[in-house]
Amino acid sequence: MSKSLFPALLGVAFFLPAVHLSAQGGQQQRVFPDGRGKEVVETLCTSCHSARNIFNSAGYDREGWRRLFGAMVALPEAQAELVATYLAQNFPAKPGRNPTMAAGGESVKITEWVTPTLGQRTRDPLEARDGSIWWTGMWASLVGRIDTETGEMKEYLLPKTARPHGIAEGPQGNIWYTGNGNGTVGKVDPQTGAITEYETTASDPHTPIFDREGNLVFTAQRSKMVGRLNPTTGELVEVPTKGTNPYGIQMDSQGMLWIGFNGSAMLGRLDPETMELDYYDLPDPASRVRRVALTSDDMVWFVNSALGRIGRLNPKSGEIKEWPSPSGPDSHPYAMAVVDDVIWYNESGMRPDVLVRFDPKTEKFQSFPIPSGVGIVRNMFVTKEGNLLIHQSSMNSVGLVQLRNPVF
Repeated sequence: MSKSLFPALLGVAFFLPAVHLSAQGGQQQRVFPDGRGKEVVETLCTSCHSARNIFNSAGYDREGWRRLFGAMVALPEAQAELVATYLAQNFPAKPGRNPTMAAGGESVKITEWVTPTLGQRTRDPLEARDGSIWWTGMWASLVGRIDTETGEMKEYLLPKTARPHGIAEGPQGNIWYTGNGNGTVGKVDPQTGAITEYETTASDPHTPIFDREGNLVFTAQRSKMVGRLNPTTGELVEVPTKGTNPYGIQMDSQGMLWIGFNGSAMLGRLDPETMELDYYDLPDPASRVRRVALTSDDMVWFVNSALGRIGRLNPKSGEIKEWPSPSGPDSHPYAMAVVDDVIWYNESGMRPDVLVRFDPKTEKFQSFPIPSGVGIVRNMFVTKEGNLLIHQSSMNSVGLVQLRNPVF
């Protein structure tokens, strides 16, 4: 399935919602307020996802709601206005998650492409060797490709139950994904579209990476394990982890793999050959790590999502140092990447979602609002030119962040 779409630069700032709960029968149930449009919202908006997506959302004005649900479903004009008006009246934008913007002298340019299939929850983009951009559409069970020269997009449908999470390019140029919904890892041949699946014992393969030997190593969050697949032989090795919810994974200069744990206050170092894990406890037991990244000196950087911090582990000394993110303990840092030994991450708890730059040499922060600002960046990828690929899942967008001499 091939569709062309030009880059769409989006720009709306969004804030925090109110939560409306009603206790009935001993259980908390979410009850939509009365008003014109209630029945339509109840029918349409809960046919694909839970009502809590609305109650726990950031709350928007009428235009903001239209842009948000417009990325999920195409409605006739009259119905779209009815739904947007009802949602804006009952779930308006609320203050409380406004980001604290750190000033600085750097400039970036963010361009966003809206992916074709509505409601797919675009995520985890990467740049392939040929310069194309790939992503996963988790809710629609697909992977997609952008030809950056023409703007043409092509989507490859996967098995319906796959619900792909992460993505990686293999040594042979195939695109690999983790089947978070059906416990598989899969391979897409970009030339033929042929799909090959490999079953795992994990219920939820999460983030994949290729090691130096060309093996696919992946985390599995709820399954509390890491796995290694040999793409040539199909051999699968899986080991349980001491830490809960293994999440992000990155490779250092020695070929060791570093893992963040989103359910335990620790980092892990995995030897991909022996599959042995060493652990490094974080000082605060409330810490939770989603993504990790490494500088050229093999210092391990991490986002402490639960406490609104970023941190650095020195593997040789075991020393850990943390810095509070500009927007504070509720900023929820999520994705992370390193470019020229400068740290980039996002504050996903803020509206708009904010991209943050941290220079370890000066220990200074600088913040940049993401134009679409509502979807949450869950992963970042560094391109060959030293730029960043990001995404906004709720807005079905893939973004290119130009860091080097951005032209406006």
